[in-house]
Amino acid sequence: MKALLVVLVLWTSILAENGVSFVNEGIVDAPIEEVWKIVSTSEGYRVLGPAQAEVDLRIGGKIRARYGSDGPLGDEETIENRILAFEPPTMMAIQIERPPKSFPFKEAWKNPWSVLTLKPLEGGRTLVRAASLGYGSDSESDAMRKFFETGNQQVIQNIKKHFSREKAE
Repeated sequence: MKALLVVLVLWTSILAENGVSFVNEGIVDAPIEEVWKIVSTSEGYRVLGPAQAEVDLRIGGKIRARYGSDGPLGDEETIENRILAFEPPTMMAIQIERPPKSFPFKEAWKNPWSVLTLKPLEGGRTLVRAASLGYGSDSESDAMRKFFETGNQQVIQNIKKHFSREKAE
């Protein structure tokens, strides 16, 4: 019994350190294949919010995005995410490889990663789920978590708006 308790305490500690830090979800009025095109192509990725984007869809490939249009993609204000894994059209895992120079979270960005999952729903709709993992418990990590919680929800809203506009046209 004592051994089981030790295992449970260790498991809880591992989950607390590496578990899901937060999740954002939304239902999009579009088939999974169309939503996958948004997150996995350079043209589609701009729907998420950046002014410029480039997606190199392969393990170890990069997603480069620049939210301002006042400079070129690839400059010091470009965020680079490394693709850790993907399974079209249902999952992509990414991690920041290089933040923009002006990114206020100078250390906290180094450990977290995100897993985007898409699930087909009845009626040609898609559940979009963004799970963010690996955040620390220090104040900078807490601030970055809040930043990305808000940002990830906005990304899902941008996808929803994109497909709402398409149906209206």
